[in-house]
Amino acid sequence: MAALKFVRSVWDSFRSSSGLEPRLLDGLRVVSATPGKVRFELDIRKEHTNRLKILHGGTIASMVDLGGSLAVASRGLFATGVSTDLNVTYLSSGGKIGDKIRAEVTCDKFGKTLAYTSIRFMNGNDEVFARGSHTKYVALAWKDPNNVTEQMKPEQENLTK
Repeated sequence: MAALKFVRSVWDSFRSSSGLEPRLLDGLRVVSATPGKVRFELDIRKEHTNRLKILHGGTIASMVDLGGSLAVASRGLFATGVSTDLNVTYLSSGGKIGDKIRAEVTCDKFGKTLAYTSIRFMNGNDEVFARGSHTKYVALAWKDPNNVTEQMKPEQENLTK
């Protein structure tokens, strides 16, 4: 199964089962995925903004959380674990209603117990306006019968076999 198709299926599961993501991030679009890397985009709407009418820091933090989960999914885990640490650095305003933002998230280390991810957010001018990291406890996620970890190894791992 292709990484993009699998990651989108995990995103669909979040949207159908979670309380937060379908309300806040339903318009988020996963545009590409390879093992260990995911790109997504979001058109900023009113519900994503603060009282200054710019992208809310809480929306960005939620996308760090979701992005980390999708990066873990890109390595084949359907149950993407639970958060142990989340960090966001806000560099500038992300934009206003009607702007499109993009994110690139990477699964930097993927182990039996923990997965470490990092993410960069870009505005319409390709300027990084925020970055984050997310650590996930994945030990129990390895037991999910929907996992496809053997099919989602990064290219360099596949070449050595």
